[in-house]
Amino acid sequence: MTIQVFGHKSPDTDSTGSPIVWAWYLNEIKGTAAKPVLLGEPNTEAAFVLKRWNLDKPEIISGVEAGAPVVIVDTNNPAELPADINKADIQAIIDHHKLVGGLETKGPIDITIRPLACTATIMVDLMGDDAAKMPDAIKGAALSCIISDTLEFRSPTTTAHDREVVEKLAAELGVDVAAYAAEMFEAKSDVSAFSDAELLRMDSKEYNVDGKEFRVSVLETTAPKLVLDRKDSLMASMVDVAKEDGADQVLLFVVDILNEEATLLVPNDLVKTVAEKSFGATVSGDLVVLPGIMSRKKQIIPNLKI
Repeated sequence: MTIQVFGHKSPDTDSTGSPIVWAWYLNEIKGTAAKPVLLGEPNTEAAFVLKRWNLDKPEIISGVEAGAPVVIVDTNNPAELPADINKADIQAIIDHHKLVGGLETKGPIDITIRPLACTATIMVDLMGDDAAKMPDAIKGAALSCIISDTLEFRSPTTTAHDREVVEKLAAELGVDVAAYAAEMFEAKSDVSAFSDAELLRMDSKEYNVDGKEFRVSVLETTAPKLVLDRKDSLMASMVDVAKEDGADQVLLFVVDILNEEATLLVPNDLVKTVAEKSFGATVSGDLVVLPGIMSRKKQIIPNLKI
């Protein structure tokens, strides 16, 4: 059977591009039938990357069949995967997030989790010398993933190795990293076509903090005003989104890529407490600016307290 390669729900650039990269590797280098799939519509930046490198948008699936062979990338969290994931035949996991637990496999598998900023960086390493055989479109996908996850090296998750891989791929492709990153971030910042509920779910992960279920949403943008001008309607929508998704609260962090700070919307006392206890912030209204906060993985999730 053909192996399905996919990342997390609400796919960003890494969870869109890395399945494409790894499916290419399995097909062309390992001689194993594989195809990339998505667990939702890619965000605007990911859609831009697909168009820029003339890549077909992978099929969107809602579940997996029992016994179907799969490779999971860019997550190991069951909450971010199909509800029936443990019925599938998980053959490998490639990720750069903390180990969550809860996945079950039918036998021993290959698991690679490394403290790098991006799944695509790990994939380039795993390919070894075969990485040089990637066609330009696949190199472009990998390059885009790393630029996105590092926010063009602004994110504190960035390592020297992530930067090295970007510089190598960019040189091979003849791409100016700063100019290309600006194009990507411009695409990411165009959220005018999305409803409030879609924005709250666009780049969102579920976490339990001291018994509270949080949907932690991040919008990375070079134009934060476009999002913050909608704060009243966004905060009103949080109530319905939380109820529909079985969460106690939606936390929305609007990350200003250029000024390297995040603004947290504060609709109630619970979020005010989270802001004060987690980030040492002083909250006096329905917004609080958190200087230097850029990374959900490294700076937001590990610090959440209530």
